[in-house]
Amino acid sequence: MSPRGQARSLSVPRTATSSGEIAIEEFGYGLGPPTGILVLRYPASSTVPDFPEDRDDFLHQVFWSPDGVLMVRRGTTSRFLAPTEMLWLRRGVVAEVRGLGVQTILRTCVRQAPSGLTDLNAAVLAPGEEARATLLSLARPGISEAEGLRARVAILDALAACPAGEIEHAGSWQSPAHSVARSLLADPADCTGLADWAARLHVSTKTLQRDIEREFDASFTALRTRIRLKAAAALLHGHSVTETAHLVGYSSASSFVAAFTREFGETPGRFAQHLAAS
Repeated sequence: MSPRGQARSLSVPRTATSSGEIAIEEFGYGLGPPTGILVLRYPASSTVPDFPEDRDDFLHQVFWSPDGVLMVRRGTTSRFLAPTEMLWLRRGVVAEVRGLGVQTILRTCVRQAPSGLTDLNAAVLAPGEEARATLLSLARPGISEAEGLRARVAILDALAACPAGEIEHAGSWQSPAHSVARSLLADPADCTGLADWAARLHVSTKTLQRDIEREFDASFTALRTRIRLKAAAALLHGHSVTETAHLVGYSSASSFVAAFTREFGETPGRFAQHLAAS
């Protein structure tokens, strides 16, 4: 039975990896020399765009979803990114990136970047509206190569100048507790209970609970609530309080408001107002 005030998991489409294919649109400007830029656009389709944990040794990458929330994981460290935020990955850095639903993702690849970026391994960046609009324009037909290269300079300079929240790589992702956390990061609304998780992972309920407490210093319920509320903070950029509550697994908006307020010290409505004003 689901915990009081929490909804059953929403129907989540299959990921691109599990379905075996994904739609990609490619926009390249000045490719060949190291000063070029390649923007790959993954349009919203019937599958959830995902990029399994891997690394690229040749290209720096920027991931951004203008119409959805991204989840990024490095080892046991995870973050949810709002549509106003971008993920920077220096070449050679390992990370897993995926959307929370059917959404558009832009994956920008460059070989050279300002030192303000290359000094960072992995970081969350929050560029202004002008930089976001410029990047979005590069993923559309009709942009000349000269315009694209000028836009490249403007975008990278804007990213290098904005505050960065580094994402450190911590630990491994091997235990049953991490299997549970990884699934919840992919679908915060998942209502699977502790006993069902234990059965799925072929361990006892007590063993799984002890593992979660050892790895995350929290009970299963507290871990699930923590992940849901972190996802909610990102989702509030583009959704109402009621919509956000349902997207992260609450059937009751009032239960969601109470939990969010305990975690962040203000109501989700006030939190959203501060986001809009920033």
